[in-house]
Amino acid sequence: MRASLLTLALASLLALPAAAQTPPPAEPEEATPVDRASQDDPVRDAPEPGAPEQDAPEQEAPEQDPPEQETSPQDGPAQDGPARGTDTDVPAGTGGTATGDPTDGDDGETANSAVPLDEITRFVLVFNAVRAGHVDEVGDRELMQAAIRGLLLDLDPHSAYLQRSDAEAFEEGTTGAYEGIGVEVMQLPDGSMRVISPMDGSPAQRAGIRSGDVITAVDGQALTPASHEGRGPLRGPPGTEVGVTVLREGEAEPLELRVAREVIRTASVRGSIREPGFGLVRIASFQADTATDFAATVDRLNGEAGGNGLRGLLLDLRSNPGGLLTSAVQIADDLLESGGIVSTRGRIQVGDTSFNATPGDRMQGRPVVVLVDAGSASASEVLAGALRDNERACIVGSRTFGKGSVQTLLPLDNGDAVKLTTARYYTPGGTSIQARGIEPDLVIDGKGAPASGYAESALPGHLAADGEEGGRPGQVLDGDEPVKAAMDALRRLASGGTCALPVTPAAGTAPPADGAQ
Repeated sequence: MRASLLTLALASLLALPAAAQTPPPAEPEEATPVDRASQDDPVRDAPEPGAPEQDAPEQEAPEQDPPEQETSPQDGPAQDGPARGTDTDVPAGTGGTATGDPTDGDDGETANSAVPLDEITRFVLVFNAVRAGHVDEVGDRELMQAAIRGLLLDLDPHSAYLQRSDAEAFEEGTTGAYEGIGVEVMQLPDGSMRVISPMDGSPAQRAGIRSGDVITAVDGQALTPASHEGRGPLRGPPGTEVGVTVLREGEAEPLELRVAREVIRTASVRGSIREPGFGLVRIASFQADTATDFAATVDRLNGEAGGNGLRGLLLDLRSNPGGLLTSAVQIADDLLESGGIVSTRGRIQVGDTSFNATPGDRMQGRPVVVLVDAGSASASEVLAGALRDNERACIVGSRTFGKGSVQTLLPLDNGDAVKLTTARYYTPGGTSIQARGIEPDLVIDGKGAPASGYAESALPGHLAADGEEGGRPGQVLDGDEPVKAAMDALRRLASGGTCALPVTPAAGTAPPADGAQ
């Protein structure tokens, strides 16, 4: 039996090098409906789905030549369901010009390196010892599933093994409809879930669940890693209730909340005239139709503003966990005339991709301010970074989450899938978002302590940053005060001023004399 198991293990591993030479399907940055458990990736009630085709806004649809990767949803936060890390962002779809960067090199060297036979032998010995000696009888399939999960568990917070039901739920993320409570969550190593953000208008939000909360039990049952098998503990038929035990910073005792499940239909874009001449567009997540809805919303607001259209636009990305990368790329393209948008770099260079803007700025160069906070992750950071590096927008708010990695979905023949981190995102200026986030041009004080551990850099096993990691985690900026501060910055820009607050000389201080240095 030992010999046959060893033979089987070797046969399986020896088949991997050939498969590894073909770039796997890439998963879109993933916008998962809330209630997910980008995974960052933060996670929603369901895992993030593959990226369906989407109609691009009415502008020139540039050709793109991305690597042959299947796009799948995001690294990051998951919905009402377990998914470790924030939404997974993968390049795919339309918007901007995508350029592959195949390079000759030794990309296949690692894949073709020798299989570690000694380690395989040791694994088989441990497998047999556990099966024969554990106090409870454990089936072979259960042991193998645990071993596979463990293989991915320690790589990084966003790589994961998805069983068929998880993979199917993951595919629901970009459709904008699923059954759950509407919350983006990230599975922690002990099985509990950190809330990335509740969806706007969702049952979770109405019940009082907040960004940064940690859900430790569901219906009185403490959460463990096994609780997240299948669709996860928060998913369920509409009309049923689920009880959640929540730890919240500043609260001495756990909170017990009851939440009614619903069919969560996510309208990811909302827009209004905030004040005469100035529009506000809120993007809650990046789904398949988000870019199209954004374009339609901006065009509508320009019409409602009358005359020459809006004088300025405020883009609210607070607590947006990410989603489909292609949606974020298309929105950046809608606000840029030219320039880079985002690039990805990994060990396999043939999978490296860059997206570039095409002519057609829907705001015609008028000022744009982007409002972010600690819950802005993945695709949100890609969009904010693209607009800032191209000097197209002023970033206002608090340091973002710092989820700057790409996840690729590898479908398996039994319907399961492996979600594997394969690359890092880089802004047009060549800056990596990973474990650093984006520091705003104008920081807003949320009048509260920074969210403890509410950052990619605080996740156990996170990918290291390129260079020094970000400083203190940002804050979750709730309410209308941050919007008012961002609107003040937008008005200054529209009047020819700067995004930063004007500096007022201290009382009693005379202005410097001519020629003073």
